[in-house]
Amino acid sequence: MTQLTLTRPDDWHLHLRDGAALAAVLAHTAARFARAIVMPNLVPPVTTTAAAADYRARIVAALPPGARFEPLMTLYLTDHTTAAEIGRAKASGIVHGCKLYPAGATTHSQAGVTDLRHLDTTLERMAELGLPLQVHGEVTSPDVDIFDREARFIDTVLAPLAARMPRLRIVFEHITTRAAAEFVRDAREGIAATITPQHLLLNRNALFAGGIRPHLYCLPVLKREPDRRALLEAAISGNPRYFLGTDSAPHARHAKETACGCAGVYSAHAALELYAEAFEAAGALPRLEAFAAHFGADFYGLPRNTGTLTLEKADWTVPADYPFGDATIVPWRAGETLGWRLARQGVE
Repeated sequence: MTQLTLTRPDDWHLHLRDGAALAAVLAHTAARFARAIVMPNLVPPVTTTAAAADYRARIVAALPPGARFEPLMTLYLTDHTTAAEIGRAKASGIVHGCKLYPAGATTHSQAGVTDLRHLDTTLERMAELGLPLQVHGEVTSPDVDIFDREARFIDTVLAPLAARMPRLRIVFEHITTRAAAEFVRDAREGIAATITPQHLLLNRNALFAGGIRPHLYCLPVLKREPDRRALLEAAISGNPRYFLGTDSAPHARHAKETACGCAGVYSAHAALELYAEAFEAAGALPRLEAFAAHFGADFYGLPRNTGTLTLEKADWTVPADYPFGDATIVPWRAGETLGWRLARQGVE
């Protein structure tokens, strides 16, 4: 296969940042994806519908001329998010979910939820209105090994929540383990998961190949090889519960290459190409379209896109870095050769 034409896909988990950083990275996503669920973990976080509308306007203003891209906004849940705010979010038509960050779990999560039971009334309102809960699925207790935090979250938080709130729609974001893939596969209706390209292509050994690799450090952290294989099996299975979410997370080089670096892999520059690499290696390229362009839209109750996008089988070298405001950002696979590249977008 020398070309692969797909329905134009969507990214169901994306970090865009703000200001000059937003302007630096947005074009990469807009060239590949028609829509994206935009994470709300700015500083300060996007906790209200009004703040989401303002952030959306800044994203739209930063789009390259002629770009067709729709940001799908989210609210950042705190211990104090009210049911009334959920009503305003749903009525706005621009907010498509609420993000659960356990306090301290990842970048800019300090204002996150300390006890999910504080939000039962809020979650019940989300369930009533059909507004999905997007979950960063890790416990944060320091006595739990970092490689076990996702599995422990399933047992102690997610499974009880799914049972307690049977109508609540839940996206288990950036799953990283066999346990998570199996939980989603066997869960009740209304539960789905996103999978990142790095968790399909890498295991935790990649973090230490020839030395510490800070640009491959993300949260949840890369896991064992059996987990990677389980995620790949889920992604190529054709099960509509699994769909594309890059979790592309830009950080300036100096924020990664430091004594205590930020978590996040920047993949937006080649996101779809990297998924194609993973699906091709598994002999499953024909299944990429549904994973990338159909299942997420169906879960969120949005129409599938009508335009197309074509990848071509051709080598290209990823730049060593990209501009990032006053700094630079090091993309995943910097200086390396990729075997798929973006060829063209079709007419909407």
